[in-house]
This record gives sequence, C-alpha cells and structure tokens, in this order.
Amino acid sequence: MKALVSLLCLVALSMPFVYGCNEAVCGSVVSKCLLTKSCNCDFLENCTCCKDCMNCLGYLYTECCSCVDMCPKPNATSSPLSKKSHVEDFQETIPQLFRALTEGPDSLNRWNSTTFPIDIDVTHYANKKEMKLLIQQNNAEQDVLPNSNIYTVNCTVAFWAQCMSWSKCKTNCQSMGASSYRWFHDGCCECVGDKCINYGINESRCSACPLSDESIQDENELEDDDRDFGEGDEDDEPMD
Repeated sequence: MKALVSLLCLVALSMPFVYGCNEAVCGSVVSKCLLTKSCNCDFLENCTCCKDCMNCLGYLYTECCSCVDMCPKPNATSSPLSKKSHVEDFQETIPQLFRALTEGPDSLNRWNSTTFPIDIDVTHYANKKEMKLLIQQNNAEQDVLPNSNIYTVNCTVAFWAQCMSWSKCKTNCQSMGASSYRWFHDGCCECVGDKCINYGINESRCSACPLSDESIQDENELEDDDRDFGEGDEDDEPMD
C-alpha cells in the first residue's frame, strides 16, 4: 500500500499540469485527491464528484481545481517578465521574526502573505535524523503516512505590493527574517519562509506590480541598460 501511495504521489507531481496550475502550491493536495479519486469525473458532462472534489481540495480549490481539470482554464494574461525570476538564499535568517510578520495581514498593506502545505521527503536530505527532529518539533506539521519519510509542512511566502529593484527586494526580505527571496523581472518581490522548498511560488503575485500592462515591455526588446528594476540575466538560478 505504501508503495502504491508513493507511486501515485510521484505520478501526480510529474503529470503535465494544465496551464494555471501551481505545482508548488497544489502538489500535496492534488496527490491526496488523486489517491482518493475525489475528482474522478468530467465536470462539463457529469458533475457527480464535483462536491467531493471541492471538499477534498478544501481552501485550495480555487488555486488547484485546474490541476485536476475540474474548472475552466484561466486566460493566459501574464507578462513574459512575470515568469522570469532570480532567487537567492540568506545565510543568516530569523524564522521567528518572519512568522511573526506574516501570521496576519500587514497593517500598512506593504505585503500580502500566503501559507500553503507542501510535502517534504526527508530521505532527500543528508542528515535525516536532524531533519525529522526539526519537523517533529513544529506543531503545524503532521505525518502524511504512518511511519513514512514524508511530512507535510506549512510554507509561508510574502509578496510585496509595490514594484522594487532586485537589491531592494533582497534588503527587504532579509530585514523580515526570510530564508530566501525570489525577485521577478517585472519588479515583483517575494520573501520566502524557512519551511518552503524551491523558493516558494514561481509566479508574480504582487498586488500593485506591475503598474499596468503598458508599463511592461517585451523582455526581448529590452537592452541590459534599459532594465528598470534590476540587474543580471540569470533565470531561477541561486546566485553566488
């Protein structure tokens, strides 16, 4: 049974997700719903499982329904720049500060935080005993499968509302105690918490950035000296 569950999880994470499905956010809950067959129907022709699917996906239904083909596909309106990003880890972090700042709405509306569950397989880490101990000491985590090496943890990220430069994003996220950050080429800044993997959400979600579609030019038409928000051309690569 354990082998079957692991296989289904692997298939869910490796399947070709439809456009608009965020694998980092939805991988865990989609694996569960595929395993229980809660979303095993065609919502356009026979919606007998629709309520079960909504209950299974829970509060991530709007975010993840497209992953199981149970809702209309979103329009492709994102800018090419919003799909490009730089990432970097911080050597010194303050997880308790980041949690305190993101556990509720920011009173000045400077950023918007999002928390979602992800699965961590501790067998992928060199020091498995320390990793298990760290996970078990946090109240928000729970075992996905009894006696397994897969644990569910809550990843929290914070998207700053306004556009900013690469260096400003790094400074702001470091001051929040984040473990890493992701800066998008459209100027959007995402600060990433210590429980996240793959640098949080690979999608620009800053509420006031970019300012308008007209303010973003196609990246292929930009010269290096003309970039408004930052420096460099590496995509999704940790920087030295």
